[in-house]
Amino acid sequence: MAEKVIITECPRDAMQGIPQFIATDDKVRYINALLKAGFDYLDFGSFVSPKVMPQMADTDEVVQRIDWQHSNSKLLAIIGNLKGAERAELYPQIRVLGFPFSVSPTFLQRNINATLADTVLRIGEIKDVCDRSNKDLVIYISMAFGNPYGDDWNTEIVGEWVERLAWIGIRKIALSDTIGTANPETIDYIFSYVIPQFPEVEFGAHFHTTSSNWKANIDAAYRAGCRKFDAAVRGYGGCPMAKDDLTGNLPTENLLAYLDEIGASHSVQKQAFQDAYLLAAEVFPH
Repeated sequence: MAEKVIITECPRDAMQGIPQFIATDDKVRYINALLKAGFDYLDFGSFVSPKVMPQMADTDEVVQRIDWQHSNSKLLAIIGNLKGAERAELYPQIRVLGFPFSVSPTFLQRNINATLADTVLRIGEIKDVCDRSNKDLVIYISMAFGNPYGDDWNTEIVGEWVERLAWIGIRKIALSDTIGTANPETIDYIFSYVIPQFPEVEFGAHFHTTSSNWKANIDAAYRAGCRKFDAAVRGYGGCPMAKDDLTGNLPTENLLAYLDEIGASHSVQKQAFQDAYLLAAEVFPH
């Protein structure tokens, strides 16, 4: 029997790039369905400026209305600065904060309006908030597999930033293929290097995929030792700050099918997931 895989479901990532505002009632209904499905983590919302991410303007209301008390899923919220972390700190039910770091200076500027130096300071401030409020912090290394801007990128740069983050005490890092450019060779090379090199860090994979590359990319990460994956029902979403056309998230149903195929265990309940899968078709604009 293969090892258990930890799954983060990402309705926030699925929703954030949709121009048409999804009603708060629908968000709550959908997230409640996902909470019943048994995901290890649920990336449900973000505390960022509504001018930047208008779809997430109701995160405060959503977190107060969802039925988190009857779920084992840990709520995860994305923040981009100290102010966002302090807003999330008000809610003890939020167990994890996620911060979108990047090895691409251009993407950092586009995504959170910060330089690399600024970002290192922000991570320190946010980590202090997490430490005092008993929350975990996961750092997403966006553009970990390349970028479309011509910024310097290679696997050594990624490794150097992982080392710096581990040195300041970051214990959860997700390597993110933000625009769907990763290939199995690069995925294998990076994960095969960082996982044994930094045994104190829990590494995850946040892939934006296409219908032709999702399975090979998951397989490469899994075979290289990755046991934590992010996904979104039906593959909805993509990063609106990355480029003009969105590459969707890894479809959760595909990930589950792959794990069943190789005999890996996970915590997702099939019937409850199917209910959420069907509900997604109602909630998301066509």
